[in-house]
Amino acid sequence: MPITQSAAKALRQSKKRRVQNLTRKEAFKDALKKIKKLLSEKKADEAKKLIPIAYKALDKAAKTNAIKKNTASRKKARLMKLFRK
Repeated sequence: MPITQSAAKALRQSKKRRVQNLTRKEAFKDALKKIKKLLSEKKADEAKKLIPIAYKALDKAAKTNAIKKNTASRKKARLMKLFRK
């Protein structure tokens, strides 16, 4: 339990941020999984429609520091490399 008022506030903030970070991480992970599944089933047209959603989720996660910007960039590059195959 936090002792001081500032420690209590910091705890509240960290809990709130943790939930937001997890939500953002789940969003891009789900998007990437859906795209990879569609590509493995040879449904490139449907996967192509989901790419902007995945990009948006990755950019949002990077913008809010849920993941690092280079991680987002790497994931986008690997996604497009997989898509082009």
